Amino acid sequence: MRHTLFLILVTLIFSACEKDISVDLPAQEPQLVVEGRFEDGNYPVVILTHSLNYFAAIDQTTLQNSFVHNAVVTVSDGTKTMKLIENLIDTAGKKFYVYIPDGTQPANNFTGKVSGTYTLHINADNKAYESVTTIPTRGLKLDSLWWTLVKLDNDSSMARLWVRVTDSPTFGNYGRYFTSRNDEPFLPGLTSVVDDQVVNGTTFEIPVDAGVNKNERLDLTTYAFFHLGDTVTIKFCNIDKATWDFWRTLDFAYNSNGNPFSSPTKILGNVPGALGYWGGYAVTYKTIIISN
Repeated sequence: MRHTLFLILVTLIFSACEKDISVDLPAQEPQLVVEGRFEDGNYPVVILTHSLNYFAAIDQTTLQNSFVHNAVVTVSDGTKTMKLIENLIDTAGKKFYVYIPDGTQPANNFTGKVSGTYTLHINADNKAYESVTTIPTRGLKLDSLWWTLVKLDNDSSMARLWVRVTDSPTFGNYGRYFTSRNDEPFLPGLTSVVDDQVVNGTTFEIPVDAGVNKNERLDLTTYAFFHLGDTVTIKFCNIDKATWDFWRTLDFAYNSNGNPFSSPTKILGNVPGALGYWGGYAVTYKTIIISN
């Protein structure tokens, strides 16, 4: 209905004016795009690419050419500094490049720790970038999870996942979640972040949608549910506010895509001079089998 109204309004406006309008959009210089994560108990992973123009044709070759090579990347915990080197990951012929710790210098490498503060330094394209993140304490504690049956279009095999979370009395806790079913990859929810603005200091129960691949078309009536027989693992992460801001605004922009009445959204990254984010995650896993 909203799309129909929009088309009617556009038709009325342009039927009263026959002047051709040409909009000349200037080409934008590519910017560095950073996707960096550091989980407690694991090593950091950083992916560097160049941004693409909004109207650029995107294919496998374009994506391959967007990766940034030969960057100098380091991560410091305030005492030690480890170097990340570029590695190629070839998955079914699709090549990805990631920066991970240099295995030839194990003495300098370290894993993430809760309450740790970590500085990312990047030198790429003759420019320097720096960002700081923390792996916060588990202010949002994942207590338990369960499921309930959902009957949809006479299909009674679908299930809704629920979680119980306890928030610490200290205000300002933020989280992000992923789900995996039957050993498939972990995928974030369509709206993947939570905060304690309303629930501070309480124990609360909320439904959890199944994680989604945002590169695929979704069935909006069924995507959120699991099925009888699924083994589901939830990956619940405490994150700092800067990481929450990034994913909150990115989720909102994705969910508003195609809506002519939505407001423009600025993605709030935390890498000055670049796009993207450098984020720390305090991770908790819980698994449930959905069965009769």
